[in-house]
Amino acid sequence: MKRRSRVTVAIATAIGATLLLSGCIGDDNGLGGVGAQLGTLKVVATTTQVADFTREVAGDGASVTQLIQPNQSAHSYDPSAADLMALSKADILVQNGAGLEEWLDDAVEASGFSGVTVDASTGIELDETDADHDDHADADHADETDEAEDHGHDHAAGNPHIWTDPKNAEQMVETITTALSTSYPAKAADFRANADAYIAKLTALDDWSRTNIDTVPEAERLFVSNHDAFSYFVDAYDIEYVGSVIPSFDDSAEPSAAEIDELVADIKATGTKAVFSETSLSPKTANTIAQEAGVEVYSGDDALYGDSLGPMGSDGATYIAAQLHNVRMLLQSWGVTPTALPASLQE
Repeated sequence: MKRRSRVTVAIATAIGATLLLSGCIGDDNGLGGVGAQLGTLKVVATTTQVADFTREVAGDGASVTQLIQPNQSAHSYDPSAADLMALSKADILVQNGAGLEEWLDDAVEASGFSGVTVDASTGIELDETDADHDDHADADHADETDEAEDHGHDHAAGNPHIWTDPKNAEQMVETITTALSTSYPAKAADFRANADAYIAKLTALDDWSRTNIDTVPEAERLFVSNHDAFSYFVDAYDIEYVGSVIPSFDDSAEPSAAEIDELVADIKATGTKAVFSETSLSPKTANTIAQEAGVEVYSGDDALYGDSLGPMGSDGATYIAAQLHNVRMLLQSWGVTPTALPASLQE
C-alpha cells in the first residue's frame, strides 16, 4: 500500500504540472465522446498488444496513444506526465485487464479520465494455475501466493497473459471493436470491416502455428520460459510447460535458490533442450540455469516476445510478427524447420 501512495502522489503532481503548463485545464479536452463527435476519436491503450489490436480495428477512424513502450514491463510500469495528459484527453481507455495493469487505477484517478474503459479480457476464461503446469511442482510453491501478495502482485483474477493464444486475441479484438463502434457509430462499418480482415489473419496465424507445432511429437514439445507468460499459448498447442525461470505471473519476482535448483533438475529429467529468455527481461538468470542444465539459451534477438512487443523494425513489431517469431524459435529448439507462411501473413 505504501508504494501505491507514493505512485499516486507522484503522478498527481506530474499531471498537475503538465496540465498547468500546457493550459489544458478546461472544457475542450475530448472527454465524454466529444472527440468522436468531431471525428477525432481519441483512444489510449495500455499495453503494446492491445494498442496493436486497437490500431488494426481503428484504422484512420481514431488516434491511438500507447502507454507502455516496446520491451517495457506491463507489471511495474510507471506512467509519465505525457501518458497522464493523453489519458486526460481520451474518449476511450483500452486495457488488457485480468489484473495485469495494477498501476492503472492510480493513473486514471490522477489524470481525471472520465471516458469509456474497455477491458479486453472480457469473456475470456482465465487460467488460475501457477507457473508450473504439471504435477511435479505444485507443493513446492505453496507459499508463492503469500509472497506475491506481500509485493502487491497477487493477480487474484488469474494469469493475465491472455493474448499468447491467438484465439483469445480474436476475442480481445471483438471486444475492442464493439467499444469503438458504440462510441463512434458513424465509423462502425469501417471498424467491423477492419476487425474482420484482422481476425482472418489471426486465424491464419493460429492455423500455421498449429500445423507446424503438430509435426513435433507431444512428448518432445517441452518449453521453459523466463516467466509464466505463456500458459495460454502452451495450452492452445499442447506443449508441456516444464517451468519458468521466474515462477510467477509477475516478471518482477525473483526465483529462490531452491526453485532454480528444481528447474535445473526438471530440465535434465525431461530432456528439455533450451531455456528461453524474453525481450523485456534480463537473460542473466536464464543463462545461469541453461548453463547449469547443459542446454541452449535463447536470448538477444532469439528471445521470445512475452509481456511486450518489439520496436519498429524488430521481428516482433506487431502482435502477429511476435507470435510468428516465438513459434519459429520454439520450432528451431525442437529441430524443426517451419513451413512457408501463407500469403495473408507475409508482409
